[in-house]
This record gives sequence, C-alpha cells and structure tokens, in this order.
Amino acid sequence: MTPVADVACAAASAVPAAQRIAAIEAARRQCLLKGATSGAPTSIEPWILASWQRCLASGRHPRERVVFDTVSAAAVRRALDASRALREAAAPVIARTLDRAMADTGYFALLTDAHGVVVDVLGPVDRHDPHARAIARVGVDLSEAAVGTTAIGAALAERIPVWLHRGEHFFDDTAVYSCAGAPVFGPDGCCLGMLDLTGVHSPERRALRHLVSVTVRRIEAALVLRQPHALTLRLTWPGQLPGDDNDGLLTLNADGRVVGGNRGAADMLDLRPATQGWPHADDLFAVPVGELFDAARHGRGPRELPTWAGLRVQVLASLPDADRPDGSTALPLKERETALIRQAVAQAGGNVAEAARRLGISRATVYRKLAQR
Repeated sequence: MTPVADVACAAASAVPAAQRIAAIEAARRQCLLKGATSGAPTSIEPWILASWQRCLASGRHPRERVVFDTVSAAAVRRALDASRALREAAAPVIARTLDRAMADTGYFALLTDAHGVVVDVLGPVDRHDPHARAIARVGVDLSEAAVGTTAIGAALAERIPVWLHRGEHFFDDTAVYSCAGAPVFGPDGCCLGMLDLTGVHSPERRALRHLVSVTVRRIEAALVLRQPHALTLRLTWPGQLPGDDNDGLLTLNADGRVVGGNRGAADMLDLRPATQGWPHADDLFAVPVGELFDAARHGRGPRELPTWAGLRVQVLASLPDADRPDGSTALPLKERETALIRQAVAQAGGNVAEAARRLGISRATVYRKLAQR
C-alpha cells in the first residue's frame, strides 16, 4: 500500500458504517456524475478514483445496466488449461484457510486468470441470490473493461491487495458487492491471476484484505514448490527464523540455478525475475552453492549467510522431500526454538546469560534446550 492509501484506509476504518456509505455516495456524486476529482473524500482511495476515471474515459456511465457475460466456450477451455497449476495450488490452501476464516460471513472466493476471467469458485455461494449467481460462475468476465471498477480489475491493474465496499464499485448495479482481492504471482515473477473474496449486501470487513493477502502468499509458495527442483531455500532477515508466511522462498536445480521463487525472496534480494529471470545461487550468496546442498543433506538448520549485495540473510536449506505442499516450513517447532537459542548464544559470543537476557528466558531454559539437542 502507498502512504496515501494507508491514510485513506485508516480514515475509512474509523468511520461508522452509515457515514462511510454517505461518504462513498458523496464521492460518486462528485466524481462520477459531476466529473470532478479534486477534493474527493479521503475515504476513497486514489486507485479507485483512477479506475473510475478510466471507466468514464472509455465512455461508460455508472447507471448502465451490467450484464455478467461469460467468454466463449473455447476461451473458457483455454483459461482453464492455462490456469491448471494455479487452481490446483489454490484449492487446498483456500479450503484450509478461507473456508474456516469466512465460515460465518457469507463471503465466497473467486479465482481469476490474469485477464479477470473466473477460473474457479470456492466457498459457500448462496445460489438463491441472483447477485451471487451472476458472478460465481466459471468463465464470467469480471475485468474492469467488462464490469467496471471491482477488486478483480483493481488488483490486476494495481498489483496490490485491495478492498472495495458497495458504491466504490463503478456501476450502480455492482454496488451490492463488497470485495477484497490480491494478485497472484507465479514462480517466474509474472502475474497469473488474482484471488477475490466477495460478499453480497454484506457489512464492511476490511480485515479481509489482510486475509486475502496471507492466503495469496501461501498459494504463491505452493506454486513455487510444485515445480521440479533439487533444493529449497527459505529466507528471513537476521534475528528471525524461517517458518511463516513472510519467508522468502527460492528453489534451485541440481546445478544451483534458481528455477523459481516468491515475491518475498525477490524483494529481499532485489531481483526482477519477470523481466530479468532468476540468477544462479552463486550470484546471490557469497558462499559456494555446494555448502547449501551440504547443509540440507545434513539437516544443519538455518544459518546466516552474506549476500553479494552486502547484506546478510538467514537461510534454511532443505531437500524437496522436506517440502510441504502448502509451502509451510517442514522444520518442527522445537527445532526452530532450539535453532533460535543457539543463534542467540552464538551472537552473544557464547555468553549464555547474555543470550538468555536477549531472549527473555532463564539461563536454565537455555541450558536445558541446548542439552535436548
């Protein structure tokens, strides 16, 4: 999120529901009917205004009737074939995460390709509701060009997690929806599509933007691990240990070349895989790639490694048989705890008392955990 968007989000979340709807309606009158964008309410994020302007510039009017058309049968087949890996990676993650988190909300999930065409529908869809039925269909085109401003079009255009509530959609007909969305990137760094969480006539639940972001990170990790590889590297910054959804993730082939990764790894290592490709591990870490394979074979746990960029990162190397399909770490909690304690002792120069103080635990606990290893 940009600083401006963060301010807008904070302002929106602090406004009572009735005032929030009133602010959206005021923005619609000013920006959509009168065509003025200066002085718009701060509860409307800049990228929503930009989408509204694109819709107006294309000759659309917010009072037009919206028809949720499906693409041709041939186009549906092509979309499903091209999105097979995305759908197979997403389904178990969504079932495990979203179905439980949204069980009492009435929201459901839509998975689209990079063009905004629905390729999967997951979660509890109320088929008696015509608004839910209209969009919860494989093959429906929900791109900005087809249905105006939505979380789907916005996430694909802005490449960021988004939230839209009711009248923040462009057309009057789509003002019944509330949606969170986030783009999904593949192991090569290219956008594959997006995940959308939609409710009909639902109260505002801005927390769903965080939920969809976390879910997408898990899907992206699962996509990375689906590809053939000989070594997995999980990256965090010093002072942390690998094992959560914020890990950078890289996979290497037997020669040590990176064959896939997630956005966390690309950001940590300042890489642009979508345009420049992934490099060899020897061009990233100032240690021979053979040491990484040895660390994985001997189960040495996380280690702090220098990078050629002059920074240091925590790296956990593991073999493919230790990977989990959902991209989560295979390092048991007790081993992560012990690794953290050993790291603290090493950083304290072997001073157990100082390590215990930094960790906020007793010296006896440090000795006991190290003895258990």
